Amino acid sequence: MAARSSLPENPAKRRLLRLKTRAEFLKVQRGARRATPSLTLEACRGPDDSALRVGFTASRKIGNAVTRNRAKRRLRAAAAEVLPKEGRAGFDYVLVARAGTLSEPYGRLVADLASALALAHVRLEANAGTA
Repeated sequence: MAARSSLPENPAKRRLLRLKTRAEFLKVQRGARRATPSLTLEACRGPDDSALRVGFTASRKIGNAVTRNRAKRRLRAAAAEVLPKEGRAGFDYVLVARAGTLSEPYGRLVADLASALALAHVRLEANAGTA
């Protein structure tokens, strides 16, 4: 009997693990960063090659608590749609809300996340080749 992987065969069904501690967020902050009008994506290699972890943040610069929570909800929805398909196992991601997170149409937010992921992966692979 073949050994079963802990990840589902269909990447769209993969569950996103969460970054929770300040140290985890700071580690990701030192990795690749891609800014778009609606979000900033920070990415780095994680400690576990099989896990795909994500964190969300919105500073007070975005607005009051209600506004920040709305921005993070939009980021969580976009991440749930894009990361299982475009994200890579073994990477940690942080999505930072920007002013455009609430004003941009949702489709644009998803497209921005997908393009930022592609660019971040290119940079991380280039850095891995030189290290």
